[in-house]
Amino acid sequence: MGGASTGAGFIYDAALNRRQALMGKSGPGALVENFRVFSIAAFACIGGVLYGYNQGMFSGVLAMPSFQKHMGDYDPLDPNADQTKKGWLTSILELGAWIGTLLSGFLAETLSRKYGVLVACAVFMLGVIVQATSVTAGHDAILAGRFITGMGVGSLAMIIPIYNSEVAPPEVRGALVATQQLAICFGIMISFWIDYGTNFIGGTSIDTQTDASWLTPICLQLAPAMILFIGMIFMPFSPRWLVHHGREEEARKVLSSLRGLSADHELVELEFLEIKAQSLFEKRTIAEMFPELREQTAWNTFKLQFVAIKRLFQSRAMFKRVIVASVTMFFQQWTGINAVLYYAPTIFKQLGLSDNTTSLLATGVVGIVMFLATIPSVLWIDRVGRKPVLTVGAIGMATCHIIIAVIVGKNIDSWDEHPAAGWAAVCMVWLFVIHFGYSWGPCAWIIVAEIWPLSTRPYGVALGASSNWMNNFIVGQVTPDMLKSITYGTYILFGLLTYLGAAFVWFFVPETKRLTLEEMDVIFGSEGTAQADFERMEEINAEIGLKQLLQSESRGEQAAVVSEKERNGNGEHSEGA
Repeated sequence: MGGASTGAGFIYDAALNRRQALMGKSGPGALVENFRVFSIAAFACIGGVLYGYNQGMFSGVLAMPSFQKHMGDYDPLDPNADQTKKGWLTSILELGAWIGTLLSGFLAETLSRKYGVLVACAVFMLGVIVQATSVTAGHDAILAGRFITGMGVGSLAMIIPIYNSEVAPPEVRGALVATQQLAICFGIMISFWIDYGTNFIGGTSIDTQTDASWLTPICLQLAPAMILFIGMIFMPFSPRWLVHHGREEEARKVLSSLRGLSADHELVELEFLEIKAQSLFEKRTIAEMFPELREQTAWNTFKLQFVAIKRLFQSRAMFKRVIVASVTMFFQQWTGINAVLYYAPTIFKQLGLSDNTTSLLATGVVGIVMFLATIPSVLWIDRVGRKPVLTVGAIGMATCHIIIAVIVGKNIDSWDEHPAAGWAAVCMVWLFVIHFGYSWGPCAWIIVAEIWPLSTRPYGVALGASSNWMNNFIVGQVTPDMLKSITYGTYILFGLLTYLGAAFVWFFVPETKRLTLEEMDVIFGSEGTAQADFERMEEINAEIGLKQLLQSESRGEQAAVVSEKERNGNGEHSEGA
């Protein structure tokens, strides 16, 4: 008797149907209905803007003549300089972000999501201030400052989506989390155009350009970071974090305020019980999997993410998910996207745009097309599916790389004689960015987030993010050397790896669109994992009263429907008589 009508699946379906009856379905209307939550999440996405801005801004700074004067052996414009050192100027931020990512789970869980954002903002601003001192301190300040800034960026990139997903009601959670990706693209876009504008301060030659041309885009980061820091002081705590740390009454009040409803409203009670069920599920899972870490101490929280990630490698079925997550992120970075974002002006100069102003202008177009290309993916990915979008995007990007390689190989020493060839290569770079924007930009993160069972999802996502940042670091480090030593071979390498990425997705990554957790278990060969999770969750739902609440509401609705049918039937019978 405890099957479909009373099991865990019933709980989720009934909860969803009840929420929709009370609040309406998802879509633009739901964002208007939840405007307070939408405004909070949009404000928090300033963290995404900072991340994107930092990714794009430094590529323009590297191309500015006045910046060159302060870098000594790390001169980014001298073709005879050590290109490995130039790579360190850029990639050291990713190394810091990798460390920040590893620490973000600890910060978010021990201090709260809210205070974790404050700490990340403070670290970010400290890094920017250190970078600004490079006017007198030189390249050492840039290296140290970018490493510190990277730690802040890595933490923000992990904590902000968690915070947004936990303050949002389920009806708009996907849209609000996806807003983070758009915020990142927006940050990249504006950074390119700010670089283009500040490049004119004092002139565009090494003799006339002032230090303000590169100090301005670096220091401008302080303004949104300070706004985010001050604003987050007044933002609510995550209701999920409050419940998880025993502050249940406070969580009810926060939910009531976020939803604009009274604390005893049915919708608030329903969502509160769902959050409590998830919290108890996590605590009991940890108690079973890691009994020595069941106490919620700061040290246990810090150790938990590492021992939990280690456990992902200890069964064949879970290792398949590890391969999908980590290799997908490997191929995302080795498409060469961040080589373009970090070194776009350098690349465009290599493609024949010898004037720095023109190359910065072409770089600005990169930001616009990537931002616009991301929008349709956010809107349609759940309808089209992951595999076709990732495969088509990879084939498109790889083909662009090969075409660029052919153009560069034929014209590398004669751009002045063939300016049209240079612009054709530039257009291929723009087309490459479009293919990335609708495919591997958002979709790779979707795959990484949804392939895990409930009990291992936080650690699986952390593993995917770690792979992303480490490969990001490697690409940033080796790209200058590749562009100098193998020139058009750089594009061949990225192209071949991206074709391999398309093959990997098509043959090894299952389609995850609309799959339940049980179906994920079947395709990854770990049948029973999700069932065990659901059985534990069903037990918790019954224990806290969520199951009984939904069953009583379901019976009440069914009785109302029967009563309405009887009234209609009696009316029809009377009329017929």
